[in-house]
Order: sequence, then C-alpha cells, then structure tokens
Amino acid sequence: MNALLWLLLAVPLVGAAVVVGLPRLVPESIAARIGAAVGAVTLVLAVVLAAAFDYGAAQRVQFVTDVRWIPAIDVRWHLGVDGISLPMVLLTALLAFLCLLYTTRIAPEVGRTRGLVGLVLLLEAGMLGTFVAFDLIVFFLFFEVVLIPMWFVIAVWGDPHDEEEGAGGDGRSTSGGGVNTGRRRAATTFILYTLLGSAIMLLGFLLVYAQTGTFDITVLAERGGRGIAMGAQVLAAVAIGLGLAVKSPLWPLHTWLPDAHAKAPTVGSVLLAGVLLKMGTYGFVRVWLPVVPDGARVVAPYLAGLATVGILYGALACLRQTELKRLVAYSSVGHMGFVLLGIATLTPVGVNGAIFAGVAHGLITGLLFFLAGAIKDRHGTGNLTDLGGGLYARMPRLGGLFVFGAVASLGLPGLAGFWGEMLALFGAYQPDAALTRTTYAVLMVLAGLGAVLTAAYFLVLVRRMCQGEDTIGPRLSVVRDVTAIEVWTWAPLVALTIALGLYPKAVLALTTPAVELLVGR
Repeated sequence: MNALLWLLLAVPLVGAAVVVGLPRLVPESIAARIGAAVGAVTLVLAVVLAAAFDYGAAQRVQFVTDVRWIPAIDVRWHLGVDGISLPMVLLTALLAFLCLLYTTRIAPEVGRTRGLVGLVLLLEAGMLGTFVAFDLIVFFLFFEVVLIPMWFVIAVWGDPHDEEEGAGGDGRSTSGGGVNTGRRRAATTFILYTLLGSAIMLLGFLLVYAQTGTFDITVLAERGGRGIAMGAQVLAAVAIGLGLAVKSPLWPLHTWLPDAHAKAPTVGSVLLAGVLLKMGTYGFVRVWLPVVPDGARVVAPYLAGLATVGILYGALACLRQTELKRLVAYSSVGHMGFVLLGIATLTPVGVNGAIFAGVAHGLITGLLFFLAGAIKDRHGTGNLTDLGGGLYARMPRLGGLFVFGAVASLGLPGLAGFWGEMLALFGAYQPDAALTRTTYAVLMVLAGLGAVLTAAYFLVLVRRMCQGEDTIGPRLSVVRDVTAIEVWTWAPLVALTIALGLYPKAVLALTTPAVELLVGR
C-alpha cells in the first residue's frame, strides 16, 4: 500500500507533463478535460488512501516510505500519513480536482489553458508532498515547490478587471502601470514574502539539525525537544514560526495576501486560500509544536496575541472593503487568526479546533472565491458599488449560494465554520498549564468580539449585494445563472460544509489521537 503515496505524488506530476506537452493542434478544451481527468484520478487515489487508513491507530504514521536520500547530511525520503495529515491530503485533492473541473468551463475564455492546467497539477503535487513529508528538508522542498507555479498563475492569468481596479481598498487604481503591472507586482510580492519566510524557516531547521543530528520529524517528535538547548529551542521556534507565519498568514506578515487574491484568477484564489495557507498552519502543528516544544511555550503567547490582532484587523478591514475578492481575502486573515490562536493554546482542544477550522476554511472560502469569481465574470467587475444590489432577483441560484457561503463563513451553528473557531476559543479559555490563563482569557474575549464583527460584515455584504432592487440586470446583455459545470464544482463544497457542521466527529475523531500524541497529553 506504500505505492499509494508514490502514485498520489506522481500522477499530477505526470499529468502536468502530458498536458503541457500536448501538440498545439490539440484544442484548449481538450487539455482542460485531460487535466480534470488527472485531478479525478488523484482524488480517487486520496479516497482509496483514506479507505485503507487504519483509523484505530490514527496517531501512527502509516503508508511509510523511508529511504536514504542524501546520506552526507542524513536527509531521508520519508513520507507517510497520520490523522493530522490525512484531512489535508483529502482537502487538497478535492480542491485541486474542482479547480481543474472549473477550467473546463472557462477554457475558451482564459487562453493558454494547458499552461494553467499544468501549473495547477504541479501545485497539487507540491501541496500534497508538504502534507506527507516527514523529513524537515523534504518538507521544505515541497513547501517551496508551490511558489513558482503560483507566481505564474497570478502574474500570467491574473484577472484583468483587477488590473483596472488596482490594489486600493476603495477599488481605485494604485498601480499607474501597464496592463500586467498590478498582477505581476502582486505575484512578486507574494513570492518575495514567502521566500524570505522560507529562508528564515530553513535556518531554524538547520539549527535543530545542529543540535540533534537529524532532520527526521518522527524522531524529533519522539524526543520532544530533548537534546536541544533551551536557547536554541527558542531561536528555532522563532525562526520556524516566522517562516510558517508568513504563509499562514499571521498579522502583520499578511500584507501580500489581499493583492495576491485580488489579482489571482479564480482557481488561483481557491487554491491559495483553500490549501496554501494551510501549509503554514499545518507546519505549526507538524513541526513547531513537537520538535521545539519548550521554545513553542515561550513564543506561544506572542503568537496568540498577534493572531487575535489579526482576527480583529481582518474583520475591521472587511467592513471598509468595496471590492468583493479583497473582502473575502481579508476575511481569511481573521479566520486564520482563529487557527493560529488555537495552535498557540498548546492544548489538544485548541489544536484540534485549529485543524478543523483549517479544513472548514478551505471548504467555505474555496466556495466563496468560486462564487466571487463567477460574479465578476458575469458583471465584469467586483466593485460592490458597480455591482449594486438585487443579486437575488438577477441570479437567484448564484445569490442563494453566495448567502450560504457567507453565513457558513460567519460561523453559523450547524455548518462547518462554527466548530473549529468555537474549539479554538475553548482552548484559549483553558490553555496549557505553562501559559498564563488570564492573558488567554483576555485574548478569548477579544477574539469573540472579532467573531461578532465577522458576522456584521458578512451580513452587511449580503444586504448590500443580494437584497434590494436589481439596478444592473437590465444593462447586461446576458444574465447567466449557475451553469451545469458550476453546479458540479460547487456542490461538493456545499455538501461537505453541511456534513461537517452536523457531524464534526468525522474530522475530530481522526485528528484527536495524533494531536494528543504531539502535544504530550
């Protein structure tokens, strides 16, 4: 069964090579369909992996491949899956398939589809590799593989409407450049931030290796920081934490995110919000907590404080946004703040909540970016003033789906967005015994206020965009509601958002044993 992981990584890589290598005479629509087929095969492999997983031993790393790769520094090709990584593998395979399926609808419009499909498949391989790597250097390499493809996705296929509207919060142009200036600037800012963060993270990995003589994550987790001096643990926790915080993103290291989302095409925004951000938070759980636990206890209060600021900042920023995709992007800053707050509690409840919130955020925000992209495609703009109201009347199905995504994102009980953030708050109420409970109680109250503000800006958005009289419909030559491909693309996200909201144990029963092992409870 170890071959499953190899196939899981190899299929999208081979698929990317096949799609990019297709003769120019092959229509772009055929390239998109081949990409969707490759994504479907990868998703099936992920589902087979989940079916063969031993849920009675979710804390154990399964489907292990562990061979020497670079003997000089003891780097091993160490892959595997446990109860923490399996949900992320399934989420990645699902969102990548849905993005590839979506390209079959937009292939005639975007141009150079085979290049976009090839990059999405390459992104999928890098994202999956990050979640199954159990060697620090292999983790780092997969962590970096996604940067160049995402740069091209944003810089080449970025939404031209965003070029006109620029990066300003009010939707006015701030670039003053040519047609590609805005999206290339956003792509370059993204890669510079993440490369710098990754370089600092690598220094932390090297410091751990200098103290322990190994890069093996399972060995380091079993040692629980033994063999690493306290000062070195703190330095490593800061360095590794900074690198992961940029990708998460943690306030104030988030500034690359809104522009990247605003400029990215729809599939780029979905993968960026749905999976790439989780690579950072996953690294906190997989590496930061178990490898340098004493250093993590020192840094955790600062991480919790910045995460709470991010929750409030994201909500307040959303209240003043007038561009749809930027509003959803800023909402991610707040939601990921809850994930990081849960991790910073250093408790099984908080960390479980963080993982669940990450999965829920991938489903819900992925849906919201699909819907935001569809709205912009139909109207030629994402500016809320230009969109006007009356989306219910103009496109009732699309409007109804958008309202569903909004209420799921604000944390309505019974939907997936509720449980993760609630567990993160519970973790802050009763943090690890080594942490100051009074401090975390204050942060819990502030984060709760952020949740209230989140509900406020989404309700304002729904009232402003969906309700009222339709003033723009008569000016549109064709008003298209939801298409068949869009139904097939969005329906799994809607269904899973409801299913995990009603039965959160589907994820929590899987993650709890592994989390309890990692945090030493």
